[in-house]
Amino acid sequence: MTIPTGPLPPDVLAALQRGNKIEAIKLMRQLTGLGLKEAKDAVEASPEHAQLGQGSPGEVGRSGSMGWVLLALVIAALVVYYLVRGQG
Repeated sequence: MTIPTGPLPPDVLAALQRGNKIEAIKLMRQLTGLGLKEAKDAVEASPEHAQLGQGSPGEVGRSGSMGWVLLALVIAALVVYYLVRGQG
C-alpha cells in the first residue's frame, strides 16, 4: 500500500497538535486502513509533523531545560570568577 502524501485528516492533525503522536498514528490507521508502519511513516512524513517541531523519524527528542541548566552554570562560573578575581 502506498503512503499518502497529502495533508493529514483533521482528527489526525488535532492529535498531533495536542502532542499525541501515538493517537495520531492510531487515528491514521482507522481512517485510512493503513498498516502500523505505513500510518507511522505517513504521519512522520507529513509537513504538519515537521511544522509542529516533532522532528525527524528516529530522532530523539530533547527538552529545552538542558539549555537553561547550561546557561545557569556559565553564569555561576562567571560570578565565581569575578568574585575570586576581585579578592586577589
